[in-house]
Amino acid sequence: MKEQRENLFQGRAYKKDSLSCSMVQKDPRKQLEDWYAQAVNQQVKEPNAMTLSTVAPDGQPSSRMVLLKELRNGNAVFFTNYHSDKAKHLEANPACALLFYWPQMERQVRIQGIAHKIEASCSDKYFMSRPEDSRLGAWASPQSQVVQSRQWLEEQLHKARQRFENKPVTRPPHWGGYVVLPEMMEFWQGRPGRLHDRIRFVLQKNHQWKIQRLAP
Repeated sequence: MKEQRENLFQGRAYKKDSLSCSMVQKDPRKQLEDWYAQAVNQQVKEPNAMTLSTVAPDGQPSSRMVLLKELRNGNAVFFTNYHSDKAKHLEANPACALLFYWPQMERQVRIQGIAHKIEASCSDKYFMSRPEDSRLGAWASPQSQVVQSRQWLEEQLHKARQRFENKPVTRPPHWGGYVVLPEMMEFWQGRPGRLHDRIRFVLQKNHQWKIQRLAP
C-alpha cells in the first residue's frame, strides 16, 4: 500500500514534443489556434476546458473551470451568468487569467489579460444555439447564490418551462459572454528531465509581441 501511495506522486516522463522560439507563430493568438486545433484533432478530452482565475474586491483569488466557446481572432470567449461571482469579480477588476492543460499532448497554455463583455447580439446568437434545457437553466439558476435545496432549483426550472411554453426560450439579460484580450501568453511543452520548454509572449506598448524563453 505504501508503494502504491508513493507511485501516486511520482512524476511522469515527458517526451512527446519540443518547442522553440523559432517554431512558434509570431502572434501567440495564432499559436493558440494551432495548438487548440491539434488538441481537437488528437481527440483530447474536453480540449475547450479552461481554468478561469479572477480576483475578488477583497483581494481573494478564485479559480474555476469554464468552457471555451470561441476563439475570436485567437481571443478566448466564454459565457456565464452576469450575476455570478466570477462576473462580479470581473466587474470590479477585469484582469484575469486562463489556463489550458492538455496532458495527452503534454502541453499547457497560460494567458493573462483583460476580460470585456461581448456584444449582446453575439450573446443572443450563441444562447439560441444551446439546447433548450440549458437555456431554461440559465433562467432558473441564480448562479453563485445560496439556495435552500435541490427541490427549490427544480421548482424554478419548472416555472421557467411554464413561462416559455410554446415560445422560444430567449436569452436572460443577466447572461452573456466575455472575451479575454491577452497581455501575456505562455506555451509550455513537457520535456525529459523536467527541462520543459516555456515560450512566453508579452504584449508591448507598441502592440507588438516580445517572445522570450523561460527557464523551466
